[in-house]
Amino acid sequence: MTVTSAATQLIDFRSDTVTRPDEQMRRAMASAEVGDNVIDVDPTVRELEERAAAVLGMPAALWTPSGTMANLIALSIHLQRGDRFLAPNNAHVLNNELGSAAWLAGGMPEALPHDGGPGRPKPETVAAAIGSRSGPYYALRTTLLCLENTHNAAGGAVIPPHEHAQLLSTARQAGLQVHLDGARVWHAAVALGLPPAALTVGVDSVSACFSKGLGAPAGSVVAGSREFVERARRMRQMLGGGMRQIGVLAAACLVALDRVPDLAAEHDKARRLADGLRELGWQADTPETNIVLAPVTDIAVTLESLQAQGVLALPMAGKVRFVLHRDVSAADVDEALRRIKAGGHP
Repeated sequence: MTVTSAATQLIDFRSDTVTRPDEQMRRAMASAEVGDNVIDVDPTVRELEERAAAVLGMPAALWTPSGTMANLIALSIHLQRGDRFLAPNNAHVLNNELGSAAWLAGGMPEALPHDGGPGRPKPETVAAAIGSRSGPYYALRTTLLCLENTHNAAGGAVIPPHEHAQLLSTARQAGLQVHLDGARVWHAAVALGLPPAALTVGVDSVSACFSKGLGAPAGSVVAGSREFVERARRMRQMLGGGMRQIGVLAAACLVALDRVPDLAAEHDKARRLADGLRELGWQADTPETNIVLAPVTDIAVTLESLQAQGVLALPMAGKVRFVLHRDVSAADVDEALRRIKAGGHP
């Protein structure tokens, strides 16, 4: 809970990015060995990059200050002007990165329906969207498929390995590269009981975030081949992401990596919240991970009413989104449900 006054405590479900570093993480940050990560390599950053690459099953990884930059770096390397890329509808690279994929990476996006399940298209839908590879010279070339696991706007939906493999195979048969936005791939791995590397098999690049649910104040990685990461390092510098003694942040990310198994508790709390909302008459979706989506008649009015009860949430994909995280306890979930019931929601 976040204390706003002596009498009011807010229960914050807006995102799993609102978490604050705890004392263990702050101690790690304070004692981190650091160096200039532009001129040379910060030793703590090197440790994080090597460990993250191994966990993600990739040859190499590069630290970035944000997941948005990690995705932009990957798309900038994979795309050329005149290229088209495919992504599931409401993907983060389409809706939440201010058009940088088109503006800076130079790719024309095309959104695909979630006809294969929440957050993912069918392989045949991908194949149809790719179309012919022998069109006229003035036609867009489809060269990249972007997947998102878990898919934020689909309620933290998970792509199982066998479906990932089918989508990857379809892309590969048409000569496409594949980037995985794995901002919450840790959640997908925990939900499936698999190592994260099992969910990145065959991709050309993957991004992963340490500030979503794991408690770090900042930091992501983008991973791929060693050649890809060398190119990514240059692109990061071009985008202003070259930073100096950032071992203080990488140290927090290392602590965060140790906490991936803890995410199972957030999934339990999400189910607890969704069950409670349905008992109160909400049409809450059944969560696969730590995100609960609930359709309401008027989102703005509902969010305002929730806030009046000391419960914070955000809109997402035409629904109210509640995100569970380490700074909201099971007792907080019960208290939120009590307040929602008292407020007469929905």
